[in-house]
Amino acid sequence: MSLSMEDENQIWVPPSFIAVFSDTRQRLREPSEVVRQRYELCEDLATQLVEHAQLLYHAQAPSESGILLSLHAGLRSPDAGVSAGEADWVVSRLAELLNWACPALPPATEPDTPAAPP
Repeated sequence: MSLSMEDENQIWVPPSFIAVFSDTRQRLREPSEVVRQRYELCEDLATQLVEHAQLLYHAQAPSESGILLSLHAGLRSPDAGVSAGEADWVVSRLAELLNWACPALPPATEPDTPAAPP
């Protein structure tokens, strides 16, 4: 499934992010515009975390997976502004941007509900 671009919006939302907002029948649970906005926020967040993760790696010399799991725990906190599914996607995307292996992420303890827009 992909978001159609019938309007002048040129943002392509990857299937991995669309899955965060899809039900078991692969239908979006939110309007496509909301999904696009959340994707932009999450992509920006992952991009901004690249430098932070690299600094942590070089300053503290912990493992790549330890850094990713620590950032994931922070993103899963209630005040982070992203849902559990979005937090998982951000950390997976961050690992991809860093060319690090993404560790197995702990499952959410509560049902995944999209965070309110900022």
